[in-house]
Amino acid sequence: MCIRDRVKAIGIANKTSTGKFLDVYFPNIESNNFAIGSQVPEISNHLQEIVEVDWCESELQEDLSSPIDAYLKLHLLSNRFVLPNTINLNGLFGVLPNIAWTNKGPIDIGEINESLHKAKVNKNDLYIKSVDKFPCMTDYVVPKNVRIADASRVRLGAYLSEGTTVMHEGFVNFNAGTLGKAMIEGRISAGVVVGNNSDLGGGSSTMGTLSGGNEVKISIGENCLLGANAGIGISLGNNCIVEAGLYVTSGTKVHIMDAENKASKVVKAKDISGESNLLFMRDSVSGKVIAKENQRKSSLNKELHKND
Repeated sequence: MCIRDRVKAIGIANKTSTGKFLDVYFPNIESNNFAIGSQVPEISNHLQEIVEVDWCESELQEDLSSPIDAYLKLHLLSNRFVLPNTINLNGLFGVLPNIAWTNKGPIDIGEINESLHKAKVNKNDLYIKSVDKFPCMTDYVVPKNVRIADASRVRLGAYLSEGTTVMHEGFVNFNAGTLGKAMIEGRISAGVVVGNNSDLGGGSSTMGTLSGGNEVKISIGENCLLGANAGIGISLGNNCIVEAGLYVTSGTKVHIMDAENKASKVVKAKDISGESNLLFMRDSVSGKVIAKENQRKSSLNKELHKND
């Protein structure tokens, strides 16, 4: 039993004609450590319902059991109330329904064809933005001082710190994001966090844990540059660079270069995961992947990240 450390929330849920929950918008959330307090209006639509949640903070570490639980936790992440990888999201895909996200709101996948038919017959515009279990973040939460060029590429549950810029080719999954100012022109997969003053170049990617057998969550430290079309399956410490076009997986054999630019040893990339001050590149003659001390400091254009 908890008395003091509680999370309370009031939300507006959309439902199907059979009463199944589709999504929940939480304009009112409060605890001892954070709060948002937009007014929740009275609901007269039978396809909507006011829902209330009153949790002990310890319940943030429990598995998900309903769409209401899931949407509250995703709201907590996108409102910057909790950091990625700090709350339990087990069961997320099991409780979230697959939905047609339209300009008229969420529509159950089993009802979308009928809705489309009615729209065509009556010459009404019904536009389907996506068919997915996740909506875009900006339909529910717009964090302060961020820039998002294409809102459809940032899922609800993404965590974007102030000063973050997500360009058109950038993508940020749920339970992932930035911990400071960052330029995102590549993919931040679920569970991945990017440190302050780091830059993900166009078409770059980070390996997530949702599929493909990878079970290790990775991160990118501060002052790092992941070059265009580059990718990583290992963590980067601070002040690291991966050259454009190079993908470093955990099993990649890396030749470690000494101060005289000679290979001192060969290791698997996972053995140097998380180390700082490294420059990863491919020798254009031999094709070998090498790592040496990074003597260049990566920095962002300050003007591009004044997102007031």
